[in-house]
Amino acid sequence: MFSFAYLHGCCLRALKVLILVFELADMDKGILLILDGLGDLPNKGGQTPLSAAKTPNMDKMAREGILAMLAPLGKGNVPGSDTSHLTLLGYPYWDYYCGRGPLEALGSGIKLKEGDVAFRANFATVKNGRVVERRAGRIPTSFARKLEKLVSKIKVRGATVLFKSTVEHRGVLILRGKGLGSGVSDTDPHGHLSVLSSHALKKTAANEKTARILNEFTKKAMQALAKAPENKGRKLPANAILCRGAGSYRKVEPFFKKHGVTGACVAGGALYKGVASYIGMDVLHVPGATGSKDTNLKSKGKHAVAALKNHDFVFVHVKATDSCAHDGDYECKKKVIERVDKELVPMLRKTGANIIITGDHTTACSTGKHTGHDVPMLCWGKGFRRDRCKKFSEDACMEGGIGHVDGWDLFPVMLNSMGKGKMVGT
Repeated sequence: MFSFAYLHGCCLRALKVLILVFELADMDKGILLILDGLGDLPNKGGQTPLSAAKTPNMDKMAREGILAMLAPLGKGNVPGSDTSHLTLLGYPYWDYYCGRGPLEALGSGIKLKEGDVAFRANFATVKNGRVVERRAGRIPTSFARKLEKLVSKIKVRGATVLFKSTVEHRGVLILRGKGLGSGVSDTDPHGHLSVLSSHALKKTAANEKTARILNEFTKKAMQALAKAPENKGRKLPANAILCRGAGSYRKVEPFFKKHGVTGACVAGGALYKGVASYIGMDVLHVPGATGSKDTNLKSKGKHAVAALKNHDFVFVHVKATDSCAHDGDYECKKKVIERVDKELVPMLRKTGANIIITGDHTTACSTGKHTGHDVPMLCWGKGFRRDRCKKFSEDACMEGGIGHVDGWDLFPVMLNSMGKGKMVGT
């Protein structure tokens, strides 16, 4: 007969072995945390929001890991969030970019068909024929949902119209039908100008048909929104829809087939979910992930950790850093970074997975625009070496052990840390 103490000891040893196996299994897992627009330029005091932020958890990871500076689309090129995310996830934009519209549409939950032409759309405020506020004062998502019901009733000749609001003022427009082309200009003037009339960028019957349909939709949307009871009394009524980023949907090589790993996405914004959907990652529904400043970071962390149980790789996206910078709000951006460090990073770190924390581009608070400056990049985990850096900031990353890398290098770096790097040659 075995004694209770002997059996208890055996159970403890077995448990330790299981824990070790679990830890070793996590060595070949990966997490990419992108803080949108993370990079910035120094203020008058010589600090960026990242360098000024109190980030004890990311700084500890910096001491235990290795840093770099990342040029998402190559040195000096100003990245769009769409082309940058595709490239960072191992799909170089020059081969795989289909236009912003289809990516936004996929992220909104619309299932596209090959040949659909999709646009990125904004609710906007137009007065006396001119755009006075391109975002209609960043209307709440709940308000946009009410307007969506009205816009969805619009019909045009030659195509089926599908419209869906996504986050705040943002939305997507899909035109579905025969003989449509995506080579058309925007109706968004990107400034305080009149709403533009779309035209074919290259004169083909398909492009000219799409331009005509888009112009008809734009006119009917303004007529419908002008009568919307929700807009009455508003200083900045959402009385127009501006469209841009036309693209035609097409299928691409799925994520697992291309990279040999399974992937999941945790994000709130439609674009980022759309990129993940486009390349065949599993897009998770995360309660509280709004894609705006009130997003629930703890919920994102909880779902990312859970996703690692049946996925090799998880992409986690935070939009608020970029939104604050576009608004020129330095303190807001700094506080969002501090929230991420406090609420999200510790949960991801405890998984033991290999983690890369970076941005998709620099968004300067001083200008409110994307720039071509490199972004800071932190690599932590058992699959990475260490350097001598002590803090996660732009200045520290300039001294990082990996050096300066381009966006198309990031995913190979991630796969290599997971023990899944691909041999070049024999």
